[in-house]
Amino acid sequence: MRNSRDMMTNDSTAAGSETAEHPAAPEQGSSRHGVGDSARQRLLDAGVHLFCRYGINATGVDAIVAEAGTAKTTLYKIFGSKEGLIEAVLESEGSRWRDWFIAALDHGHPAPRTRLNRIFPVIKTWFADERFYGCPFINAVGEHDKHDDRMRTIAIRHKKIVLNHIEKLAAQAGARNAAGLAHQIGLLIDGAISAAMVTRDSTVADAAQDAARMLLDTHTHSAKRRVKPSSATASRLPAH
Repeated sequence: MRNSRDMMTNDSTAAGSETAEHPAAPEQGSSRHGVGDSARQRLLDAGVHLFCRYGINATGVDAIVAEAGTAKTTLYKIFGSKEGLIEAVLESEGSRWRDWFIAALDHGHPAPRTRLNRIFPVIKTWFADERFYGCPFINAVGEHDKHDDRMRTIAIRHKKIVLNHIEKLAAQAGARNAAGLAHQIGLLIDGAISAAMVTRDSTVADAAQDAARMLLDTHTHSAKRRVKPSSATASRLPAH
């Protein structure tokens, strides 16, 4: 994901029939250090760069401190251990990604359905970046002991924040079961991320977009069919 200092550049992407101008896609593996960067931030930047590109288990402490330009004692003093750094990287990158993603959906404050239609065109811009290496949370859970809940807890916390925002938009768009729709869209997002990581093909987002549109149509049209006219409205309807 892109360093937060680089995430304010605007890009344009098609969202349905409209063009949505939004912050540029986050870049994973970006490690750009300024002179005034703190040792903590340099270690976080080094961690996301190396963990995303090479994997957590393949990246040792020596590589991290060499990338960050710090001593091992600095890493241990700030984060306690490599595991502490991993958790901090996930928390930091999750926050950056959510800020980018939600800002891209909400940019210009369009109608809720338009915001929902932006989900996969927005994610496609992320997939298209040459430094896209998949979801750090999925990767971290995949690399850790499956009975170790630390990575899973961080991943679920991130996922819930994203799904809660989608659920809110779905409810505003008139979805009959907003929570269920958000969960279905979340599964499409996770599937598209995994497919894009394996294939390096950003157009997998287009297939996910088609599926999401069908889900949105089904949920919102079902809700409309369930709405009954009020007695006052019914009294004005012409007799058959």
